[in-house]
Amino acid sequence: MASTGDRLARLRGVLEQRGLAGFLVPRADEHQGEYVPPSAERLTHMTGFSGSAGIAAVLRDRAAIFVDGRYTLQAADQVDTGLIEVVPLAEKAPDAWLCEHLSEGDRLALDPWLHTRAGVQRLEKALRKIGAELAIDQGNLVDRIWDDRPAPPENPVEIHPLDLAGRASAEKRTEVAEQLTKAKVRAAVLSLPDSIAWLLNIRGSDIPNTPVVLSFAIVFDDGKVEWFVHPAKMTDAVRGWLDADVAIKDPGLFESALRSLGNEGASVRVDPATAPYAVSRILEGGGATVEEGPDPCLLPKATKNEAELAGSRAAHARDGAAVARFLHWLDEEGPKGGVTETSAADRLEGFRRETNQLKDLSFDTISGTGPNGAIVHYRVTPESDRAWGGGELYLVDSGAQYRDGTTDITRTVINGTPTDEMRDRYTRVLKGHIAIATAVFPEGTTGTQLDTLARLALWQAGLDFEHGTGHGVGSYLSVHEGPQGISKRPNGIALKPGMILSNEPGYYKRGGYGIRIENLVVVEPREIPGAEKTMLGFETLTFAPFDRRLIDPALLTGDERSWIDAYHAMVWEKLEGSLAGGARTWLAEAVRPI
Repeated sequence: MASTGDRLARLRGVLEQRGLAGFLVPRADEHQGEYVPPSAERLTHMTGFSGSAGIAAVLRDRAAIFVDGRYTLQAADQVDTGLIEVVPLAEKAPDAWLCEHLSEGDRLALDPWLHTRAGVQRLEKALRKIGAELAIDQGNLVDRIWDDRPAPPENPVEIHPLDLAGRASAEKRTEVAEQLTKAKVRAAVLSLPDSIAWLLNIRGSDIPNTPVVLSFAIVFDDGKVEWFVHPAKMTDAVRGWLDADVAIKDPGLFESALRSLGNEGASVRVDPATAPYAVSRILEGGGATVEEGPDPCLLPKATKNEAELAGSRAAHARDGAAVARFLHWLDEEGPKGGVTETSAADRLEGFRRETNQLKDLSFDTISGTGPNGAIVHYRVTPESDRAWGGGELYLVDSGAQYRDGTTDITRTVINGTPTDEMRDRYTRVLKGHIAIATAVFPEGTTGTQLDTLARLALWQAGLDFEHGTGHGVGSYLSVHEGPQGISKRPNGIALKPGMILSNEPGYYKRGGYGIRIENLVVVEPREIPGAEKTMLGFETLTFAPFDRRLIDPALLTGDERSWIDAYHAMVWEKLEGSLAGGARTWLAEAVRPI
């Protein structure tokens, strides 16, 4: 906060020199990912806010930061609100705020590499109504005043072997090329690092929590690829891993390659939701035809093959044992009064590291006791850290990156004796979880159509939760992977066999406690005698016990009780061989039939 005023003043000095009314500072980097390297933490540098989503508008006489409901409290705590207004996105969108505070003739600057085509078009439409306009040729004004900006990452590329990838890169490229040929486009621009990682069977460590290489690529309708990656990241082994149809090029040549496509008058696919606006602008400026469409790697990447599924099952068995050891530790240490949110998160990471196969966490652990558990995406800080008190719930949402798979699991447990209300709410969340886990649905069904199942038991008590029920998960890639999902938000992507999703309904009592129960599931074919349609269902991948003390059997149907008992029997079968001593004894008790 101490630096905010000085940095705002310096940025406004640049605005004044250039005759600009303001500058937009998004959390995003050129790849629109959930995580960014230190060199792209421009929003944190300017405002102090460290959340994973948000955008700031710095005008000559005022500034605002826009965040969603996950981060309203965090932003208010981290930002100097005397200098920067915190605006919840649920109350006002950035374009509406800008139209209130800009005037006719004003020019608002932005970096076209940090905004999507769809985002820029939305802003242009809004500003046009008040006679203002965007200034897109100013470069990044934050970088001009960021004296000690870290260097971009240059971590080495890693090979993702065929026994884990399941399919050769050449086979994947052929599949993508067939898509492009069918769509009658010459090439597609890939800006998502996880798409490039999947396509080329490589991984990296350029950003926290997601094993990717920050780079761009162009894939052509003949299956050839131009990969624009910093030479310092390449090794001889990786060069040998890639065949002659993958041309490795310096990132500085990316813009000229786009212009070359323009010179050819080529038709090029660009994903308007993920690609930086600069890509479309350069292509169209050079004479190319931009065909808006989804990244061609998204669907095949989301549909895991048998090798990837086998790796995921192995990763979840390993991870489940670590989580079970942690839950046993909590049961022993919680009543003693010494467990804090930070110590619990650290201990859970420690159990995962003891597997000797942990590469990274898949996201920063959400470790919330009592009222902090009601903050959906809570992140403990030294200032917010609190001890786990008797009679309190503890919500822990965590995950791991192993070479063979990515995990994400949430458990809610009690320290002592729960209230009747806690048991009621927990059981209703569990009923929603079971409804998703046991769902059977026809081919072509979307996650939006299933979302109601997770909420029905809560709705019957006048309750709900505001986040989605499930997100896609990658194979040693992003823990939040599209395009599939389960939520109220309309999503036209049909669920297909091999897609991995989370199943995580919840309930949050503001100022009291939070409850969430999350397993990962994979879509699989489901045989039903006499079925007239191809039917699908879910296989559960995650194995760790639920807290039986929080379950009210009176609220369960016979089928629900049977599902819980069968699930707990599988937990014992999967994990008992990996546990010893007190942890094994604890697990035997934790999975007793209801």
